[in-house]
Amino acid sequence: MLQRSFAHQTQSSAVRRSGGGGRFNKMFLWTGSRAAQGNQCERSTVYQKIREHGYLDKRKTVTALKAGEDRAIFLGLTMIMCSMMLYFILGITILRSYMESVWTEESWCTVLNSSNIGDMTCTFSCGSDCYGVSKYPCLQVFVILNSSGEVYRLSHTEETLGINPECFYVPKCKKTCNMTVIESIAEHFKKHQQFPCFHDRERKQENVLLTRPYGPSTLFHSLFWPTCMLIGGTLIITMVKLTQYLSFLCEGISKIKR
Repeated sequence: MLQRSFAHQTQSSAVRRSGGGGRFNKMFLWTGSRAAQGNQCERSTVYQKIREHGYLDKRKTVTALKAGEDRAIFLGLTMIMCSMMLYFILGITILRSYMESVWTEESWCTVLNSSNIGDMTCTFSCGSDCYGVSKYPCLQVFVILNSSGEVYRLSHTEETLGINPECFYVPKCKKTCNMTVIESIAEHFKKHQQFPCFHDRERKQENVLLTRPYGPSTLFHSLFWPTCMLIGGTLIITMVKLTQYLSFLCEGISKIKR
């Protein structure tokens, strides 16, 4: 009898131990799973923060690049518009005078004679609503065109020819000192008998010009800077568009690789 009761107690204690060990194991597994889930959540949160931070940095970079590209395109368009305005202004001034000029042929002239044919009257401004009358000597110069041997009357520029075709030079009208300018010009022609001059191709004009104000050199220098501005603006816009296209291609390639 005593042996049976002792065996029964031993089995009961063994069952209790096994039941207690099972609860302990379950508690340990539950705690471990919660810890693993917590670590996984922390990792996902950190990864999400890193992705958000990278996305914000990328967005800021894209925004800054977009603003810079817009400014560059605006600069290029402004340069093109300014060059077009300059082309228009030069087209109605210098280019028009260049196209209408008939004194296009350059040759050499030799002074035949120069003389003062009298005083010419001119008007000058002496203030607001004030005008005075002055005089200047009319220096008349005849030259021989070396290429043909024909005699022509010499004028300084086309503007001088339009004011007074009889006089070589029409100085700016002043109250005094008009005589000094003409005398210095006469002395110059005495020292320099031969010089280049311009005449019309058909030789229908009675005058030849000493200086052609709207020649090829003047036209080139007038159109040089507007052309540079136009080319610069076009290059800026082209480079920006090319950069955008290459960026689009790189982004497409990176998406395909992912």
